[in-house]
Amino acid sequence: MGSRLQLPDDDSVVLRVTHANVKSFSADVRFSLEMTVESVKEKLWKKCGTAVDSMVLELYDDAGSKVCDLSDATRLFGFYSPQDGYRLHIIDLDPSSVTSGGWLEDTSLVEKYTISEDAYNKLDNNFRKFKEKMVSQNPVAKENKLSENYMEDLCANIKVGDRCEVEPGEKRGIVKFVGRAEDLGPGFWVGIQYDEPLGKHDGTVKGKRYFDCPPQHGVMLRPDKVKVGDYPERDPFEEDEEI
Repeated sequence: MGSRLQLPDDDSVVLRVTHANVKSFSADVRFSLEMTVESVKEKLWKKCGTAVDSMVLELYDDAGSKVCDLSDATRLFGFYSPQDGYRLHIIDLDPSSVTSGGWLEDTSLVEKYTISEDAYNKLDNNFRKFKEKMVSQNPVAKENKLSENYMEDLCANIKVGDRCEVEPGEKRGIVKFVGRAEDLGPGFWVGIQYDEPLGKHDGTVKGKRYFDCPPQHGVMLRPDKVKVGDYPERDPFEEDEEI
């Protein structure tokens, strides 16, 4: 069979990458057509956790029709004639993979450690006893409570829908909540939906919903940790981009 390699002038294409086990995973990624399929898999392994030996790649066109399986790891990627806008779909064949069973998306599958109230109180050292000890040694601290308007002034330029960056870590996302959250403490809070699953919840904190977002994308922060402005969503593969 003759080669189907057709290289555009810049020898690269931008494809939408999806994963069979991680439904929320989707990103536009640039690939060099001169990479081998093996190199493409290694690039994806670093980002999605699916081992190269367990990874199957399927190529779909921009209409959603399957073009082919990338079955020969030694072939150049360009042999399969991917085009801008095509989709590269990852299938993980390892049943024990970190991506299998929904573990990366459904936190309800993770077994939680629980302890009864009586058992907790019987512990010689626990946080509650430590806190009571500190308050007894420094009664002034108990009186220095934060005001109900704590950091309200910093929220003046933060509004729901703003793009933002969070410090530390330069994590980016979108503002989903601004206001008081009494269950978290006095003063004002900002709810963020991160672009990536770097958060702690889905917008529900201590049983109260403050906003909606995918699991592990939400976080509630003080406004001094949030900068709003022109912070577009990053390509999670940008550090490997071959542009």
